[in-house]
Amino acid sequence: SSVGSTASVALSSLLQSTIMALVAVPAGGYAGDVSSVAPFSEKNMFGGTYRNYESSTRQSTVEKTYSDMHINQTVAFVKSMREKWMKFDKGEYTIMEAIEMLDELVDDSDPDVDIPNSIHDFQTAERIREQWPGEEYDWFHLVGLLHDMGKVMALPKIAGDDILEQWAVVGDTFPVGCAPAEDAVVFPESFKANPDYNHPVYGSKFGIYKPGCGISNLMLSWGNDEYMYQMLKFNGCTLPECGLNMIRLHSFYPWHDKRAYTHFECPEDAETLKWIKEFNKFDLYSKGDALPDVEKLKPYYASLLKKYNIDGKLKW
Repeated sequence: SSVGSTASVALSSLLQSTIMALVAVPAGGYAGDVSSVAPFSEKNMFGGTYRNYESSTRQSTVEKTYSDMHINQTVAFVKSMREKWMKFDKGEYTIMEAIEMLDELVDDSDPDVDIPNSIHDFQTAERIREQWPGEEYDWFHLVGLLHDMGKVMALPKIAGDDILEQWAVVGDTFPVGCAPAEDAVVFPESFKANPDYNHPVYGSKFGIYKPGCGISNLMLSWGNDEYMYQMLKFNGCTLPECGLNMIRLHSFYPWHDKRAYTHFECPEDAETLKWIKEFNKFDLYSKGDALPDVEKLKPYYASLLKKYNIDGKLKW
């Protein structure tokens, strides 16, 4: 019909005016008409502010998780985790099977939610899908679904005897092998008990890295982001690199939010930063959304898993 044709033309024009897919994000984020999209909730599910690390409902749990992380995430520890987990020998499961396992996990580093992580994954994906509609952005929708799935490292069914405590799986990440940016991390006082803190190299500003080496060349604290990035690459996922970088770096808040560690940036990191900041508003602010009808959504996301070559059994 003429109405349908007009709508199609309008949508095409809207998408073309917002961004060249896979190339650039508008400086202020999504630039289209989102008047029909429900606004993000101003409060988290407890009625509090987002990322409150001082007086949240879950304060004691969150603080202990970060304290353990900052004390124990050393260069030696991260290298040992990379050696152990990047063999991808923990079993073969589909993405949907792994998502169902995440029903058992509540993130102990997160002051904003106490719902299973699987629900949050669908919340994030659906928020992205609302504001970035269209097939040319379906990779972005899938990133929303996949972004936290590396947290299966804290679940016995996949991890087995190698199961990790949550301080080695969740939370904001930071580089090891150089001094922590104490004014840009949460609970910075706990770093003082880390064995690397006073190391002559690992405790210095540049540490084991060179200025301008590139953010992707930093060895970040071990967690679900790096594991999921490496796991998807290992299994032949065809998501664009900017999407994979969203998964890998979205928890590196000291860099993308507080703008610490900029002395390690290379020119390509400017584009990566834009995409990650665009992604993170969906990751964070969707936590105040209503719970999605997961069963109804599964067929759409199953089609994306097939499109990007990660349907079927994957090695974890």
